[in-house]
Amino acid sequence: MTRSAFYCMILLLLLAPSVASAQRAEDACTRDVSRHCRAVIGDGDQVVLACLKQNRARLTKACDKLLTEHGQ
Repeated sequence: MTRSAFYCMILLLLLAPSVASAQRAEDACTRDVSRHCRAVIGDGDQVVLACLKQNRARLTKACDKLLTEHGQ
């Protein structure tokens, strides 16, 4: 597992309450984290989440939907 995938999984586990949801979250947002938030991956989960929110208009529909479903 790459470092970015590891941090993404941690972030997604915070957002998703179940294992199935965590997998769905990883599938939905991994690419967006890699594309838009690569520079902040090592800065902590909340920083990555803030980055995703800042790039909301550029996120895939699946990732945007997931954030919306989790009140982000």
